[in-house]
Order: sequence, then C-alpha cells, then structure tokens
Amino acid sequence: MKILVSVKRVVDYNVKVRVKSDQSGVDIANVKMSMNPFDEIAVEEAVRLKEKGVASEIVAVSCGPQQCQETLRTAMAIGADRAILVRTDVELQPLAVAKILKALVDREQPQLVILGKQAIDDDANQTGQMLAALADLPQATFASKVEVADGKASVTREIDGGLETISITLPAVVTTDLRLNEPRYVTLPNIMKAKKKTLDVVEPGDLGVDPAPRLKTLKVSEPPARSAGVKVPDVATLVAKLKNEAKVI
Repeated sequence: MKILVSVKRVVDYNVKVRVKSDQSGVDIANVKMSMNPFDEIAVEEAVRLKEKGVASEIVAVSCGPQQCQETLRTAMAIGADRAILVRTDVELQPLAVAKILKALVDREQPQLVILGKQAIDDDANQTGQMLAALADLPQATFASKVEVADGKASVTREIDGGLETISITLPAVVTTDLRLNEPRYVTLPNIMKAKKKTLDVVEPGDLGVDPAPRLKTLKVSEPPARSAGVKVPDVATLVAKLKNEAKVI
C-alpha cells in the first residue's frame, strides 16, 4: 500500500509572528521555518503504518518555493521513502493546494492520503476536505486513532461531543489531530540517509494546475492589546462587574 503525505513549510511555532510595516502580511525574513506540526504527525503516522507492515511506500509532497526541499528532507529523515516538490513562488491557497494534490493522487494512485488537519500559519483547515471532494474519496478528519486492515480504515475522530469512530473504504483521505501520536526525534544518521533519497521537482503547470490565488489579502494587523485585569475585594463585587460591566450574566 502506498501512502501520500503532504507537508507544509511554516514559521516555527516557537517564533513570535510579526506583521510587516505595510500590513501586507507576516514578516518571514530571517525567521526560523519548520514543518507544520500537524503535518509532522501525519508523517509519523504514515511511518508507523509502514512499520506495522500495512504500507510499503511513503511519498511526501510539499508545495511552495525551493526552500521547501528542507521540509521534505525532514519528512524523509522521519521515514518517508521519497519526496515530490511542486515548486512555485505564487501564494498558495487551500483550493490551489488541493488541486495540486488531486493531480498527484491521480498520478501516484496512493491507497491513503494523510494530511495535517490545518497549518499553523493560516489555520484554514480546508485542504484535506477540498482534496477529498475533488478526488471523490472518502474522508476522515481530525483523526486521533487510525487502524488499517482489509481495505478499510477505522478512524477515531475528535468531535465537539467527544469521540466518533467511523469506517472508511480505501483509497481515502485522513487529516490528523494532535492526539494521534507524538512524532519521533529525528536522528543524525537518518538526516544523512535522507540526503540520498529521491526528491523530484515539478511545476504546477506540469500537473495542469493554475495556482493563481482567488482571494486577496487586504490588510494584516496585530490583535489589540489586552487591558490589564483588576482585583475585586469580594464575590459580590465580582458578580456586579460581570453583570453590569461585562454583561455576561
């Protein structure tokens, strides 16, 4: 069984994000970049399925500039067998990425596609669902447990009311939640081995996809600073403030 895993290069989660002075977007110049944490979980899950003997090949995919090769090398150091970079300097939005992945699904014919449920830069949470719709595949989102057997996947999902377990027929699309697993530490020997693995580079045009953005960002601004809290002498004063000032009760 072949598994296709998508990974995105984002600003590292430890970095404080700063807005550009012209408010056109987020400043990523000289900022540490890393793999989207949810995508790291997706790669780890694919590797675990391979270690169980369920999968035979893992293909990592990333869309974006040339620097995304670093993210793909990390994915191969975790355990992916080969990688594909869809290189473009155009701002990629969820629909364009879903179309690119759909073209790769048609070409690679994987039995399972695993994506992070969302990226920590745009928090869109759309690509996996759009891919499933475009490719006409069953989908299981927000997965916290995945078991594959007999051409089907049993997926436990995180929902508002607790957990939901569903069964989907392969091929299918799965998006990962935080509780699915804890990604392994990437060792130096595996980093060296990843440098020798195959990394193919294609353009969106080679896949018949136009990545031109359909949405325009008008302005990006910092959230307003929070006002300082106040101490109250007793419960009665607290209740009065919640009722008369905050108007929440």
